Amino acid sequence: MERQKEYVLSTVKERGIRFIRLWFTDVQGFLKSFAITPAELEVALDEGMSFDGSSIDGFARTHEADMLAKPDPATFQILPWRSGDAGVARMFCDIVTPEGEPFSGDPRNVLRRNLERAAELGYSFYVAPEIEYFYFEDSSETPKVLDRGGYFDLTPLDVAQEYRRSTIMALEALGIPVTFSHHEVSPSQHELDLRHTDALTMADNIMTTRLTVKEVAMEHGIYATFMPKPLEKYDGSGMHLHLSLFQGDENAFHDEAGEYGLSKVAHGFIAGLLKHASEITAVTNQWVNSYKRLVSGFDAPTFETWARNDQSALVRVPATKKGKIDSTRIEFRSPDPACNPYLALSVILAAGLAGVTGAYELAPEAGSDVLKMSTEERREAGIRHIPHSLIDAITLMEESDLVRDALGDHVFSWFLKNKRREWARYEQHVSAYELREFLPVL
Repeated sequence: MERQKEYVLSTVKERGIRFIRLWFTDVQGFLKSFAITPAELEVALDEGMSFDGSSIDGFARTHEADMLAKPDPATFQILPWRSGDAGVARMFCDIVTPEGEPFSGDPRNVLRRNLERAAELGYSFYVAPEIEYFYFEDSSETPKVLDRGGYFDLTPLDVAQEYRRSTIMALEALGIPVTFSHHEVSPSQHELDLRHTDALTMADNIMTTRLTVKEVAMEHGIYATFMPKPLEKYDGSGMHLHLSLFQGDENAFHDEAGEYGLSKVAHGFIAGLLKHASEITAVTNQWVNSYKRLVSGFDAPTFETWARNDQSALVRVPATKKGKIDSTRIEFRSPDPACNPYLALSVILAAGLAGVTGAYELAPEAGSDVLKMSTEERREAGIRHIPHSLIDAITLMEESDLVRDALGDHVFSWFLKNKRREWARYEQHVSAYELREFLPVL
């Protein structure tokens, strides 16, 4: 830690950095920031910087407002879109109380606490996301696409190749390697796949990626959005998460002698995700719009099933290359890129570990045939539908001891409060669809 602090201090001096932005998120996952000058940097690294926590959604009440943002020097990076004479860098912060205790309302602390639980069991948690998003001409209420390209298109139909290239270069300058990028299924939809790393670093990387995509889009005079379902007749944007547990240098999900090359740990983790999927969906899919994506007819899961090579399953087991046992992993397909990644990874890990420690039995593999079953057949097979709406999801979450324990009482109650308020606003809204369909005939 001391070496990292010295590196930050010397780099700021040598590179002429004029401002250092301190980043953290609120309970809903919105990035928050304030800037300090180099003169305050050493104090910030040693003691943290005071701010009014009552102004941040889900942080603190007015009478307990004082908070400290303590920068994590391991996250120091120079922002590539703030070049010129006044260089700008950033660091993610851990939020602590004036007494120096980790603040229970800090999403980054929530994830750190869950990772510590995993470490007590001997596991480290690794994640690789596929992040989908859209480019539009602007942020108006009627989205205007930039192209009519489709999946993997490399033609004049995909006019956004330059935007993706610029974004990848910016991410690499920020120390975030991108393994894959391409045009997605829908018009103006794109995907960036990040190289796997530990879950805390990845949550920081997801937050950075979302901002980077938007910053680069602004530089090109367009708008980027991670809204799960902005276009009515096309696939929405997901954030498929490739997950693995390691014990030291060993992939705990791999067993050469196991069925499909999966270990008992992997079976338990999948079973845990399936059993607790409904309880955690409000966190992995936290907006009313999230549930417009999780419907049949599009490339998104609708039932709580697992399979190997089936895109309709909630949990998929990707094939691994021969001899590449470290790449044994599972893919969780319901989350969307607008979630709070710190909280989402926390409840996903908690659900998976519950299955491991509780020795949950894994249900039989169920592929796309589930979609052809009747409601009664699915009920007899014990196959449940993913929550249909935000209100369904938060009702199930509210009853979940697992989610409450994973998030902690503070974040759990604030999150539910925010989501119930959002649902109440949504219930009162009269949509263009309702006016179009019913006003002329009723």
